[in-house]
Amino acid sequence: MKFLISMWINPAVLDALTEQEQAAIGEGHGRFMAALKESGEMITTQALSDPTQAAVVSVRNGQPVVTDGPFLEAKEHLGGFYLIDCENRERAIELAAQIPDAAIPGLGIEVRQVMFADGQLEA
Repeated sequence: MKFLISMWINPAVLDALTEQEQAAIGEGHGRFMAALKESGEMITTQALSDPTQAAVVSVRNGQPVVTDGPFLEAKEHLGGFYLIDCENRERAIELAAQIPDAAIPGLGIEVRQVMFADGQLEA
């Protein structure tokens, strides 16, 4: 079963951390990625740029309209994700709990099962 583990970032929370705490998050992600690769559960992971670099695209009167992001005014934004393939939802939650961000109040980790990919609907 495939799951998307989304990491929701609050810049104010990250800015309040010491340099050592910030470095520990990066090191923790390195260990997490190595463990996922070793277990064969890693499909991919990506970190996203700051939402101020986003472009919001809509179509009006048949023409694309592009505005600067972010789309939503919120404290939190999607900072990155892991796409994993594991046995079940319980395992996906177990893995998500190992992400260093999960232990920091104000940051969020969301686990969602992938419904389909390339037209292949999953139950």
